[in-house]
Amino acid sequence: MKVLRFLAAGEVAMEGKPSGWAAGIIYALANRGKRACGVPWLLNRELEEFFDVTMSTIRKRAAQVERVLEI
Repeated sequence: MKVLRFLAAGEVAMEGKPSGWAAGIIYALANRGKRACGVPWLLNRELEEFFDVTMSTIRKRAAQVERVLEI
């Protein structure tokens, strides 16, 4: 919830599918403070299928989430 508040209050334009943003938030939080290696216990393919977005979208959204959380 805190991440969503930061995103809503920030200057990031939240364009695109909500599922892409949800996947990006999960990916960003799962890899926070370490080298990005995916979501534990899930294959990237499974993450893509569940959220119906590509890994490039997920990584892009995760990067935007990371920038918001750095502030």
